Amino acid sequence: MIKQSSVSFISTIFSIVKDAVALKDKHTAENGVPVNYACIFAQSEVEYQEMDKVAAGMGRVVKGTKMGHVYLLEQAIETVAGPLRIVKVRKPDPARKERGDADFTIRDYPAFKEKYLGQSGFKLIEKSDMEMIELADPEFKVLAYFSYPILSKVLGL
Repeated sequence: MIKQSSVSFISTIFSIVKDAVALKDKHTAENGVPVNYACIFAQSEVEYQEMDKVAAGMGRVVKGTKMGHVYLLEQAIETVAGPLRIVKVRKPDPARKERGDADFTIRDYPAFKEKYLGQSGFKLIEKSDMEMIELADPEFKVLAYFSYPILSKVLGL
């Protein structure tokens, strides 16, 4: 029997990905691109503890960060953007009012970057091992990311 907390975790991930697809589709012509990572932004410490416990029961930690763990799930969650096995539960952060984010695999990242960076809502984030283009729109309670290389490659999965 599936516990209610597992159902809540899965439905939250599913909702975040669905809303991030709608955000992506509103602002880009990138249709049918798969999701490769999603993150729940916990809204309270209690929710963080509950969701993190569920994620730990569904997979293993592949990266620890100061804001939460990244998990590789044993079984993929089927989403509207394809199967998803890499998830993170993020600790509550007053600066992040969104519900979460989803990261999509773009076929031609350099062309995508050239086309969209500089348009309203798109922002480049550079890290030591990757870069990401963030897409935000105040009409949505989620963010969409387009990373290069994708997180599974950065983590060696």
